[in-house]
Amino acid sequence: MAASVTGAAPAPAASPTPLDRVIPAPASVAPGGSPYRITRGTQIRVDGSRETRGVGEYLARVLRPSTGYRLPVTAQGAGGIRLRLANGPFGSEGYRLDSGRHGVTITAARPAGLFHGVQTLRQLLPTAVESDSVQPGPWLVAGGTITDTPRYGWRGAMLDVSRHFFTVDQVKRYIDQLALYKINKLHLHLSDDQGWRIAIDSWPRLATHGGSTEVGGGPGGYYTKADYKEIVRYAASRYLEVVPEIDMPGHTNAALASYAELNCDGVAPPLYTGTEVGFSSLCVGKEITYDFVDDVIRELAALTPGRYLHIGGDEAHSTSHEDYVTFMDRVQPIIAKYGKTVVGWHQLTGATPAKGALAQYWGLDGTSAEEKERVAEAARNGTGVILSPADRVYLDMKYTKETPLGLSWAGYVEVKRSYDWDPGAYLPGVPGGAVRGVEAPMWSETLENSGHIEFMAFPRLPGVAELGWSPAASHDWERYKVRLAAQAERWDALGIEWYRSPQVPWGAGGR
Repeated sequence: MAASVTGAAPAPAASPTPLDRVIPAPASVAPGGSPYRITRGTQIRVDGSRETRGVGEYLARVLRPSTGYRLPVTAQGAGGIRLRLANGPFGSEGYRLDSGRHGVTITAARPAGLFHGVQTLRQLLPTAVESDSVQPGPWLVAGGTITDTPRYGWRGAMLDVSRHFFTVDQVKRYIDQLALYKINKLHLHLSDDQGWRIAIDSWPRLATHGGSTEVGGGPGGYYTKADYKEIVRYAASRYLEVVPEIDMPGHTNAALASYAELNCDGVAPPLYTGTEVGFSSLCVGKEITYDFVDDVIRELAALTPGRYLHIGGDEAHSTSHEDYVTFMDRVQPIIAKYGKTVVGWHQLTGATPAKGALAQYWGLDGTSAEEKERVAEAARNGTGVILSPADRVYLDMKYTKETPLGLSWAGYVEVKRSYDWDPGAYLPGVPGGAVRGVEAPMWSETLENSGHIEFMAFPRLPGVAELGWSPAASHDWERYKVRLAAQAERWDALGIEWYRSPQVPWGAGGR
């Protein structure tokens, strides 16, 4: 209806976010019926389990500041927002969200599914729900049903805390951002040439000396065991599993500088603050090397409740192929000895991956067919593959040549390029069942604070999350970029720094 000549057009009635507007795209959406409105009388209903109550309390903490409502978490009453565990075709992380006039119910077989359902609920509410002060609302959730399970079980993000050190609070901030998009693995790159970031009681100088600097010569830092446990605990509360990485036999200058006896010549090199790679190596022929590895893995495994431990293995240019194979043959059984499963960068396939090991592929579209085939052969022999192609999902690559942060050795990676590929068909000869998922690494040579991390992660990270979660048939750039544009107001409300890619039709809400 046209506006009257004498007055302004009436403000449009509030309408809820459509069920299919969220990221990652749900597996199945059936809109219909009346929306639910969160009001002052809304309760969050949970069953008797500690985990369900924990998810309910998390949801309440998200909603209370912006709505101004009490939103009690209770096992009593009817209506409102209900979180329930029940048997169903949800797997370990799937859920169903039912919304109608009388309430919203999220059902899952496991607490992780409830938590992921809560993230969907957040995105169905107005973006002002992320504000830390009371907003006017109304708080409407569209009517209908979402049934959702992930495509892959590994949906990861790696944070390099070695080139530049990030505090516990900075890591927690990134964890919260990852959780919003149903990321379930936090891979922490804890050691490199420029810094060792985890306290090891049996080799204390690794942290106190090896952790005392970073790229550019800053003060560096390291996590005490209590710090690391707090990161693990916080990640678990957001249903992320921490995968710690000790990179070896290369990328080890911080360790070599800390202990002379780890060097073949018995001479400790100086600490390193540059960005070149490939010059360092543990001494493969010395028995003390394996005592060192055993001690480090033993202490780190004891702190890490998750299944995996990453042993790096990339860019070992100063290690001969023969020595590399010898080293991996000695080290992989140590991981198993302490109850963990090996993950390594895909160069691990140049040796013999342990039974059940995962290889993380970080090559390029243009990587040689020979190298790709080596990964494919390992995959056909039982090695799982995590896909992190550097010219697709390395979040530290510049968007364009004008990007003030990041590197460009793998090329420029704009938002469309990071999204527009299929993990299931990326590597020729790799069986579909061998692909365990995707991971978006964030190397930190040029990144020094949370704002830098966020600028490089957003808007690319949500697309990687969608590649890992959503059905392949739902991947469509033209539709995705519209959903992505709608996220900008949410990022603003959360105080997230982000890059305004010209490839995305940002609305008036995006800055």
